[in-house]
Amino acid sequence: MFKEKTLLITGGTGSFGNAVLNRFLNTDIKEIRIFSRDEKKQDDMRHEYQLRYPQQFEKIRFYIGDVRDLQSVKNAMHGVDYIFHAAALKQVPSCEFFPLEAVKTNVIGTDNVLTAAIEANVKKVICLSTDKAAYPVNAMGTSKAMMEKVIVAKSRTVSPDKISICCTRYGNVMCSRGSVIPLFIEQIKAGYPMTITEPSMTRFIMSLEEAVELVIFAFQNAVSGDIMVQKAPACTIEVLAQAVAELFTPEHGIKVIGIRHGEKMYETLLTNEECANAIDLGDFYQVPCDKRDLNYDNYFKNGDKERIKLSEFNSNNTELLNVNQVKKKLLELPYVRTELAAWENR
Repeated sequence: MFKEKTLLITGGTGSFGNAVLNRFLNTDIKEIRIFSRDEKKQDDMRHEYQLRYPQQFEKIRFYIGDVRDLQSVKNAMHGVDYIFHAAALKQVPSCEFFPLEAVKTNVIGTDNVLTAAIEANVKKVICLSTDKAAYPVNAMGTSKAMMEKVIVAKSRTVSPDKISICCTRYGNVMCSRGSVIPLFIEQIKAGYPMTITEPSMTRFIMSLEEAVELVIFAFQNAVSGDIMVQKAPACTIEVLAQAVAELFTPEHGIKVIGIRHGEKMYETLLTNEECANAIDLGDFYQVPCDKRDLNYDNYFKNGDKERIKLSEFNSNNTELLNVNQVKKKLLELPYVRTELAAWENR
């Protein structure tokens, strides 16, 4: 799919960008462009991949810019075939205090990326969203919900033969930036109790590799305007903390500190309203774009087709993992294995 193609990753210095590099550098892809505004992270990344992939490193190009600035996005867009749009403000409490900053990056920034992509004749754009965009109650989720609306609306303005624009939506990625798992491990190493907000709170959990798989699945299967959702298991925050503790030191204490600004008790990946048209693809849901225009006369005359019989998919009604199942998933993560080895050899 990517042979001799150029891929641009916005927000490419984050966890997702690193996962894509590790997945793609040894393939026959022509070039991967890392676009972000943090020169320190880019420099660290540059040195790391020079050491790890000396033969393939020439495939990586770094572009400093900000998705909030349309011109800087355009400067990185020439010759690009595909885009993975991962740039975002993701921290729920931070966005609660600075909601307009979330709008500037997550909504306006996405519109800038899509505008530049259409102008530059990019063939396909995959945008990354979050479960917090479904039934949003916080600023981060609301900005991501608006981002999804921008993506779907933009897909209607251009022929899918020219460019395909679609979106992926998934839950918490274990050990990504902002994940609570590294915090738990640091608290254990420092001898402090692990802090959890609310024991019965549930969250979807998936690995970075699974997140990349969703994006690749969307790349292969999505139609322009689609939102693609990966079915994922979940667990309570208490079970997650217990699983981490049992891997490192089973008797380690847990302290409940209360729900933070803007947090929900459970997250939703597929809303009841989306279920009306969603397509069950086995391990994924496909939410097609509503192709109707603003002329509703025909709709009122002829009515609507029968509703598809799917139900809301959330972190309370999905498969809930127990402590041993979560431990197994944690041991699949390189970060956890590295930290565990260091802990055992201390």
